[in-house]
Amino acid sequence: MKKIADYRKLLDLDAKADLSALKSRYRQIMKECHPDKFVNDEEGLRAAEERSKEMIEAYHFLVSICPETLENQKPIYKNTIETSNISDFDWKGHILTISFLDGSKYEYFNVPRNEYIKLVNADSPGRFAKRHIYPKYGYRNVLKTAE
Repeated sequence: MKKIADYRKLLDLDAKADLSALKSRYRQIMKECHPDKFVNDEEGLRAAEERSKEMIEAYHFLVSICPETLENQKPIYKNTIETSNISDFDWKGHILTISFLDGSKYEYFNVPRNEYIKLVNADSPGRFAKRHIYPKYGYRNVLKTAE
């Protein structure tokens, strides 16, 4: 997915970087963008703030799809897909977003349009998703489960 590659490039990380490498690189970049480094440089401060916003977005996205994060959240994810019904779903640019009745929301990556059309036309979207979406596509949690 292009977004993942762009974020990795922005943080200067390769595809094999683990969570600790990601955190380390993020901290290093954020030190470079710290406002204290731009005390008398208003333009530099604005540029650093913009860069830090981009870095924060990239960092949070990459952390959410990191294997360690997904492994830690696996019990919650399994509980959601096994016990909660789908309340809504949407597809934009190969990203399928599924909202569940328990309040959680997940994005599934690289879902082709024809797979989304099959989901829309399925007699039971939940059953279709269990067979064809959940086991097949990478995902990330975009909304924490309501407690």
